Amino acid sequence: MTSAARICRLILTNFRSYRTATVAPKASLVALTGPNGAGKTNVLEAISFLSPGRGLRRAQLDEVAFSESNSENGDQPDGAYGRPHVRSWAVSAGVDGALGLATLGTGIEPGISGEAVLSRKYRIDREPVASAAAFADHLRVVWLIPSMDGLFLGPASERRRFLDRLVLAVDATHGSRVSALERALRSRNRLLENRHPDSHWLDAAEHETAEIAVAVAAARAETARRLAAALAVRREARFGFPSAEIALDGWMEAMVLTRPAVEVEDRYRAMLKENRPRDAAAGRSLEGPHLTDLVVRYREKAIAASNASTGEQKALLIGLVLAHAALVANMTGTAPVILLDEVVAHLDPDRRAALFAALGGLGSQVWMTGADPSAFADIASCADVIDVRTLT
Repeated sequence: MTSAARICRLILTNFRSYRTATVAPKASLVALTGPNGAGKTNVLEAISFLSPGRGLRRAQLDEVAFSESNSENGDQPDGAYGRPHVRSWAVSAGVDGALGLATLGTGIEPGISGEAVLSRKYRIDREPVASAAAFADHLRVVWLIPSMDGLFLGPASERRRFLDRLVLAVDATHGSRVSALERALRSRNRLLENRHPDSHWLDAAEHETAEIAVAVAAARAETARRLAAALAVRREARFGFPSAEIALDGWMEAMVLTRPAVEVEDRYRAMLKENRPRDAAAGRSLEGPHLTDLVVRYREKAIAASNASTGEQKALLIGLVLAHAALVANMTGTAPVILLDEVVAHLDPDRRAALFAALGGLGSQVWMTGADPSAFADIASCADVIDVRTLT
């Protein structure tokens, strides 16, 4: 039986627009309201730091620290913040998760001189842990934010990052594998910059690269396969959103589902060796999972998602994220915490009702934002509707 992770108490210290703030929701649905710039997205970003990675804005460590400019412009986009006056920050959450009650904490701490040592710390019940991957034992977090609206029209790199985020929600070690692959490819590229590279060093670099590449491709392919099945289940349930069909455009992801990993590794090593002159001329590796694309189609209209209308693309994306949340629950046994930033306001009344019904069916704790409290009128009786201006 699937349970649901809950954030019972969230405490922000010197985070973005908040010197200090505490949120202690009682309901499963949490709606954060307030005018633009009040700090709604900042609360969601704080929660996203309780998962592997750099949070939903992909911010640098010192960008999220409190400053006076942050406090006056709570929801400005990345890069719009002034240099923080206080460079330490902390996010702490009391959670009721997969392993019961626990306190998760992360942030950067002041050094002896008063400046922060820009090394992120992670703690569970006040005990240090190596990384945010350990938080995944307690809760998983998935999100949908406005910057993802152009996913189907943007470059493949954005869809690949989105795909890796989907994998990371079910496999907390995936991020470290992707980073290792990037490092391995950079090392090979540096060797190829030499006019006469050492073949032994290249062999070693390509051996490592192929091994990591197949692990990355296998995790992506398996998650995509499971997500496609989850989308099919939701399609049969007719849950109110257009149906997406997904596939991966990458030979390695296709091959790894049907052939032994060692065979795929051997093929990629041979390919890397054969392509050395071409890759040296290009200054980068021209084959591999670092170029994989996520292909999404609008099933009912039999068109690419990129050819759908703006509203249809938004609805497809919502359906994709909700199916992924259901997949996370099925695979881990615990429904994830869902973050929806400015999603409700852009839906018509029927689709808004469908969203609230779908969220209720998932059983997740859901944190939503919106400038207009009336957007949450249909769930006001069963949700915590919180004006973020009361948190400061």
